[in-house]
Amino acid sequence: MSYSVGEAARLAGVTVRTLHHYDEIGLLTPSARTSAGYRSYSDADLDRLRRILFYRELDLTLDDIASILAEGDARAHLKRQHELLRSRIERLQRMVAAVERELEASTLGINLTQEEKFELFGDFDPDDYTEEVEQRWGGTDAYRESQQKMSSYTKEDWKRFLASQEDIGRRLAEAHQAGIAPESEAAMDLAEEHRQHITRWCYDCTYEIHRGLGEMYVADERFRAVYEDLAPGLAEFVRTAITANADRASV
Repeated sequence: MSYSVGEAARLAGVTVRTLHHYDEIGLLTPSARTSAGYRSYSDADLDRLRRILFYRELDLTLDDIASILAEGDARAHLKRQHELLRSRIERLQRMVAAVERELEASTLGINLTQEEKFELFGDFDPDDYTEEVEQRWGGTDAYRESQQKMSSYTKEDWKRFLASQEDIGRRLAEAHQAGIAPESEAAMDLAEEHRQHITRWCYDCTYEIHRGLGEMYVADERFRAVYEDLAPGLAEFVRTAITANADRASV
């Protein structure tokens, strides 16, 4: 079958202008032209467009997409897409796990619409933890500070919070997997970043509070599981790095 540029745009959910641009840069050139000179897209063209849009969804640049599509056959592209999707799923799972971890240590005071909460947290509902958090920390200064601070956060604030949290968790896991000692300067610096992240976004995380969190990451099976999912042995690594960092600060 053949499709006009308007039909191709409608099927793919993009604008005609987008298809014109893809043609102009050589990323998606229609297989034929009508007698009047209009673009005519084939099924193969739409298959290529579908791959382009998939890679765009993963935030690849058009130049990178062009390079990818220049390599391999359809099966190779399907395998690549499968790998990228699994990587995206794992990243989102780590984000959810990180949020769950912080929810146990403070209240988030979520002040978002249902649509925004769904976008940021998926099926996980932070409000479900409110009662437990209040029972465990409701009388503390940290609870009151975090509630006041985080209840005012916008959706963009939450995006930055989650991105920062994920980045620290990833670098802690990479340090552990690289064989860096938890008492080393590099590991202690990461632990200090972790402490400052909590202070920046949640509440004033003193070194003593941070020590307590480190112990909880190991003692509480839910916390331990979060870190162990990132890298086996990471909970102990983080606890030791936090302790060493607190000791360094007291000297």
